[in-house]
Amino acid sequence: MNNEDKGRDFLAGFVIGGLVGAAIGAAIALIFAPQPGEETRARLREKGIELKGKVEELQEKGKVILEEQKARVKEAIEEGKEAAAKKKEELKAKLEEEKAKA
Repeated sequence: MNNEDKGRDFLAGFVIGGLVGAAIGAAIALIFAPQPGEETRARLREKGIELKGKVEELQEKGKVILEEQKARVKEAIEEGKEAAAKKKEELKAKLEEEKAKA
């Protein structure tokens, strides 16, 4: 038997061993799985429902925060308009005063 045949036999044994090992590992995992597939699907459904509830709760909180921020922005805009109008009147009065001096 030459080196080439030994290498080929080793590679074939390695591949077959890997496949057999993977199959045995998968079988053991199925045998020792903590719950059957139906229970797993039921738990996934429950978790999905919980997640949906949390998402809806976060959406509601987001809407409340958004409305609060809109109100704050609107209030800031109104305050800005009032401050601008007041400054405009002050500048007009100052301009009139300067015109009267001239």
